[in-house]
Amino acid sequence: MNDSYLRIKERAEEETVIEKSRFIAYAAKTETEEQARDFISEIKKLHPFATHNCFAFVAENGAVKRFSDDGEPQGTAGQPMLEVLESKGLSDTCVVVTRYFGGIKLGAGGLVRAYSGATAKVLCAAGAEEVVLSTVFSLVLSYDAYPAFVKFSSGQKCAIEKTDFSDSVNVTLSVPKKTAEDFKSKFIDLTLGKAAINAVGDKFSVYGVEK
Repeated sequence: MNDSYLRIKERAEEETVIEKSRFIAYAAKTETEEQARDFISEIKKLHPFATHNCFAFVAENGAVKRFSDDGEPQGTAGQPMLEVLESKGLSDTCVVVTRYFGGIKLGAGGLVRAYSGATAKVLCAAGAEEVVLSTVFSLVLSYDAYPAFVKFSSGQKCAIEKTDFSDSVNVTLSVPKKTAEDFKSKFIDLTLGKAAINAVGDKFSVYGVEK
């Protein structure tokens, strides 16, 4: 299993018309093959009379990869869609492209461009986020130290999960495991050792990725 991977941020839908054929692309987060298959079935039920419902997905942290041309000439739909997912380094993501034939044949090259283009378009709309094996820290600091901490954390790769304001400020956050010790050292220096920081476990956490 990889320590980090990318996946789409949110479900998306985009439509493209090429030579009167409609290509409707859908993207969703699918962590397992079962979730991907359920999503594919959902889209097929939405379009029972479509000419084709082609798909590609990468699931289980990159361990499972599947695609289908669904009646299009071999190698013109599913494989190009999967190649787009791979080129963007995405896992836990499924794309289905529904086609309504418009009466004009596109040829093999045209189909490859249509399906790969539709896939790229919907993935752009869905955005991306990074999932990273992280160390979870529990922090306890004074109110006086909190403004400096906010400024410090904004410049670090971390995900603040919870902040409680009581007699002191209690923060729970995740930091990528590979930078956790460096973060801890900087935090201790920032607070002159007067604040508490304790590792409470590891988990996969989500970090934003700019489009």
